[in-house]
Amino acid sequence: MSYTIPSKDELSHIEQLCLMENPYDNFEETRELFKKAMKENILWHSERSEFYRKFLVGNNFDLNTDLELSKVPGIIATFFKRNEIRSIDEKDVSLHLTSSGTTGQKSQMFFDEWTIGSAQDMVAKIFKHNGWVSDQPVNYMLYTYETEKDSKLGTSFTDHFLASFAPSNKVELALKLGRNNKHRFDLHGVIKAFQDYNEDGLPVRIFGFPAFFHATLEEMKIRGIKLNLHPESLVFLGGGWKGLADKQVDKKETYLLATEVLGIPDGQLRDGFGSVEHCIPYVECENHEFHLPIWSHIEILDVKTRAPLGFGEKGFLKLMSPYITSVAANAVIMTDKASLHQASECDCKTKTPFFRLYGRAGVSKSKSCAVAAAELLGE
Repeated sequence: MSYTIPSKDELSHIEQLCLMENPYDNFEETRELFKKAMKENILWHSERSEFYRKFLVGNNFDLNTDLELSKVPGIIATFFKRNEIRSIDEKDVSLHLTSSGTTGQKSQMFFDEWTIGSAQDMVAKIFKHNGWVSDQPVNYMLYTYETEKDSKLGTSFTDHFLASFAPSNKVELALKLGRNNKHRFDLHGVIKAFQDYNEDGLPVRIFGFPAFFHATLEEMKIRGIKLNLHPESLVFLGGGWKGLADKQVDKKETYLLATEVLGIPDGQLRDGFGSVEHCIPYVECENHEFHLPIWSHIEILDVKTRAPLGFGEKGFLKLMSPYITSVAANAVIMTDKASLHQASECDCKTKTPFFRLYGRAGVSKSKSCAVAAAELLGE
C-alpha cells in the first residue's frame, strides 16, 4: 500500500518519526522528536474533531504550553466500542476494522492511507529486525477467524497481513466459518495439517489466538503425537492469553509444549501485543519481554487515581503514539494491567524499556477478540 502523510506542513515531525527505519535504535534520543510529533497530532485532531476538542478542554489540557507526555489525556479503549469518531471525511477512509469476533461490543476504527500504511510499515520493520522476512516458501497455520468476503474483523486482517512476509505454500485456518456465519474450532483438521506440514519439511509459521494453539498442543500430547517441524518455523501469537472462562492460558506452559510437541525452539516462540485502537506492534524479544519501539510511549496508571506510576508498579496500561491521523486515538487507556521496566532489566540486544502484562480487567462486559474466540473452546 502506498501512503503519504496527509499534510507535510502540519505533520512533519510525525512523518520523520514514523519513517525511521530501525524500530529500537536510539530510543532515548528520539524522545524529543516523539514529543513534537505528539503535539502535532493533538493539534491535528483538536482542529478536526469536535469531540476531541471538547475532551481536551474537559481535561484542562493546554496546547499552548510545552508538552508533558504525562499530561496528555487518554481515552479509555472501551469508548471506541460505543462511539464512532473520525478526524477525516468519510471519503478518506481507506480501511474500517472492528475488534471483536463473534460476541461482545466491537470497536469501530477508521484508517486513512497514512495510518494503516505507517502501521503496517512498522510491523514490516520489526519483522525485518528479527530476521523474519524471507523468500523461503512456508506453510501457514492461522489461529484466526475464516471470514466472509470484505470482512472488517481486525484480527483476521492482521494475521493475513503477517502471512505476507514469506511466500505461502499451504495455508490452514483454525476457526472455520460454517452455517449461519457461526465459527467452529477445527481441532482435528489443525492436527492433520500439522502432520502434513511435518511431512512437507518446510518452515511453518503459526499466527493467531494463543488459547487455540494451546488446546491443539494439549490434544496432540494426549494423543502421543510429537513432530519435528523445520527449525526455522515461527510461532507469533496475539490477541490475549485468555482461555476457557475459568482458565488463563499460561504462556510459559504453552511455549514448553510447543517445543515438546512441535520441536520449535524457544527463540522462535514469540507473543505480540496490540489492538485495533492502537496498532503499534509490541513484539517479544528472545527473553519474552515486550520492548517499546521508538514510535511508542507508555505509562502505567494507578487503577484508582489514574496517576502515573513508577517502574515496576502495576496499573492500567496507557499507550501513546502520534502515528494515527484518522481517529483521535493518540493516547489509549487499556483494560490490561501491566508494569513498566527499564531496559537494563533485560539482557537481550533490544535496549529500550519494556512492559509486562498481568491480565485484563472487565472482560465480562467488554469482551476482547481472544475472549470472544475462546468461548468457542467451550462449545
